[in-house]
Amino acid sequence: MCWSIARALQLEIDPTLQEDVTAAGPSNRSDLVIVTENLQDYAMPFPDHVFHHTPALRELVTPPDASDMRFGQERFAELDEQAEAEGWPPGWRMEHDAREANRQEVLSDRWAQDLWVFAYGSLIWDPAVYVDEYRRGVLDGWRRSFCMRLEGGRGSHARPGLMAALDQGGRCDGVVFRIAADLVEQETAFMWRREMFAGAYCPVFLEVATSQGPVDALVFIMDRTNHRYMPHLTDEEAARMIALAEGGLGSNFDYLDSLVRHLNDLSIHDDHMKRLHALARTFRG
Repeated sequence: MCWSIARALQLEIDPTLQEDVTAAGPSNRSDLVIVTENLQDYAMPFPDHVFHHTPALRELVTPPDASDMRFGQERFAELDEQAEAEGWPPGWRMEHDAREANRQEVLSDRWAQDLWVFAYGSLIWDPAVYVDEYRRGVLDGWRRSFCMRLEGGRGSHARPGLMAALDQGGRCDGVVFRIAADLVEQETAFMWRREMFAGAYCPVFLEVATSQGPVDALVFIMDRTNHRYMPHLTDEEAARMIALAEGGLGSNFDYLDSLVRHLNDLSIHDDHMKRLHALARTFRG
């Protein structure tokens, strides 16, 4: 499979991308970079203990060795060539050195301990990293919001769409997963390539409530200084953009529709996403 720039720009949270890969079949998938060292205890299918607190997730989570979101740095060369050919402006993605410097700074005092990560979108069902434990989690003070401008993938420059991100205010139901300490260095390299591809997020540590007690979790929140941030849209304006936008990966509405469906399947409640979905449907006629 040849990755497009449109596809790359939607790495952060698009819930439909893994569906596309599954539908295409294994013969059409690109080779995945899978590092097997020290992974004997994490062989797929998932060990029983991973879903001890969340048994309903077992059949809904894509194993990392089957995920198209687990990719190596060599894939960027192909995308850079395409970007030059298509005339994308400089800075269309985050540079490797800047991305790695960000990872090192954020995790500077956490290399020797297990790492908790809060997931609110496709990281829930397609983490693309080796996980040692899942829990349900609630993040207070933050909410899912379609506040990130999208001009590739499921939008265009002429008719941009929106992507979901975490913005301030409210609360967000999701999950937290734990990466074992001896895999943090390896697995976060994969995670940063995916989540920080375009540099539109700020990785921070926030307290997440779980039934087993609070955890200090890594959370990728919207970077409010990023040019893609659109904080002042009304629900009607956002719904209209989502309803009408379309790009190389399909319609923006399909992205929202898939997100809502996945959350429903996981029994994760987000009334605002449901209202936005219903409103966008009315604009589609």
